[in-house]
Amino acid sequence: MLAHPPALSQCSFYEFRGYKIVYRRYASLFFIVGVEGDDENELAILEFIHSLVETLDRYFENVCELDIMFNLEKAHFILDEMVMNGCIIETNKTNVLAPIQLLDKAGG
Repeated sequence: MLAHPPALSQCSFYEFRGYKIVYRRYASLFFIVGVEGDDENELAILEFIHSLVETLDRYFENVCELDIMFNLEKAHFILDEMVMNGCIIETNKTNVLAPIQLLDKAGG
């Protein structure tokens, strides 16, 4: 039996108790999204996760777990700018980061 590299033998989608679980790993970070029902496209959720990570990367300059741990409120703020009531409302990095950058300037 041939062993496959992990990337080729794993799937980023699972169904669990009526939910779709979509995840993606970036270095030491795991991003996990749970979706109800069959209305959501798994690939669109993966693309959203990628967009979120790119936005976090731009803000934190190469995001890592310590950035998120010590700046959890900022990470939540960025996520809140992208998602409202469970719907993706914005994926443009410049638009997402504009409010938090204004807060950073006002705060000193």
